[in-house]
Formats: sequence, C-alpha cells, structure tokens
Amino acid sequence: MATSRTSREAPTTGLYGSRIGQNAGRAALTEFVGTAILVFVGTSTVVAGPATGKTLYELLGVVLAFGLTLVALAAALGHVSGCHLNPAVTLGLAVTRRFPWPAAGAYVVAQLLGGIAGAAATWAAYGSAARDEAVLGATTPQEGVSVGQAFLVEALVTFILVLVVVSVATDDRAESAIAPVAVGFALAAAIFAAGPLTGGAVNPARAFGPNLLAGELSSLWIYLLAPVVGGVLAALVYDRLLSSGEPPEA
Repeated sequence: MATSRTSREAPTTGLYGSRIGQNAGRAALTEFVGTAILVFVGTSTVVAGPATGKTLYELLGVVLAFGLTLVALAAALGHVSGCHLNPAVTLGLAVTRRFPWPAAGAYVVAQLLGGIAGAAATWAAYGSAARDEAVLGATTPQEGVSVGQAFLVEALVTFILVLVVVSVATDDRAESAIAPVAVGFALAAAIFAAGPLTGGAVNPARAFGPNLLAGELSSLWIYLLAPVVGGVLAALVYDRLLSSGEPPEA
C-alpha cells in the first residue's frame, strides 16, 4: 500500500504498490517502454486519418486511444515502476517527497526518450505521410489560441490528471483496484477538454517526441513547461490541503 497520507518521511512504496528504490534501472526501462507504447498508440490514432485518407478517427478516437492505453499500462506496469509515463507526474511526486529526486531524473529522461521512440514507431508504421501530412500527431495551439491561453489550458488539464493520480494511487484510503481506470479516465477527460484548443498533450513526453521528429519546435516549450507547472501544483494541493481531509461526522 501507499505511504501514510500525512507522512513527510521518504516513502518506500510508489504508485500502484510499486517499490521505490528496488531495481531502479529496470523501473526506468519500464517507464521508457510504457511511454513509448502510450505515445505510439495515441499518435497512431491521430495520424491515421490524414495518413490514410480515411476519416475513421476523430477526437473521440484519440481520447479513447490515450485513455484506454493508460488504463491497460497502469494495470500491467504499475507494480513495476509506478507507471508514471509523464514527467509532470514524476516531478509532482518528487516535489512532495513521495518519490526520490535521483530516480526522478532517470524517470524523466526515460519518459522523454520513450516519447521519441513512440513517435518514431508511428512514423515507421504509417510511412512518410505520417510526418508530411499529419506531423506525427504533434501538439500545437490551434488557430486563434494565444500562447497564454495554451499554457493555461495545458496546465489546467494536467492539474486534473495529476490530482487524480496522486489521490487514487498514493492514498491508502483509495480503492487500489480502481486506480488504473480512474487515471485513464482522467487522461481521457483532459484530452476532451484541451484537444480542440491545444491538441491535449497533458504530458511533456507525449509532446516531446512527435514535435521533435516533426520539426514542430516553436511552441514545444509550452508543452514541456505548462504540464509540469500544473502537475506540481496538483501534487502540492493534494499533499498539503486535501489529503488530510475527512468527511464531517454525523
């Protein structure tokens, strides 16, 4: 189970019952593989229409692809690495001392490299059209969306995701069996909200790989920084304000 919600000591367990400090190298490798799978499945769904000329996948398909994949990965890999798959999650946990900083650095590097690998797999699967016609599903602010608006939206939706992650996967009062489903649904909801405005990255690693390989670099800083701001804020809000709450007595 997760550490006590009021403890400020270094935790020994991470998300989904994973063991912090055990097999750190393999845990980072798991983060690389999991992030690559998430980015590959999600961006493949994004590029499928433009790359093939078929309009099978719209926003709903993209939402389901990312959300359902995260559910499956959290259930399959959560006990190994905690299945962060997102630098905003890792850094939020590290800031609130629920995850060690040295391991956080390794996780973030693994996640960013996983984002590149996932985008490369999409490119390989769908061919040159995936990059030329659909820019590998890279996330950019939509027409009419200002830089400030895009930053705010990405921070807000990542706040939602990380708030759910830290509440259901670190608090021993939460039902552990439902945690992967809650987290996947939170990601789906975030993409629903942000997709029409920013593309809904909700994850620096998800943006980093596709944007880097597609050469869409002008707004990449938004997708690297805004989710981290939102994720760290969510972790702090839960840790300092919400985690010690109890329902009122009758």
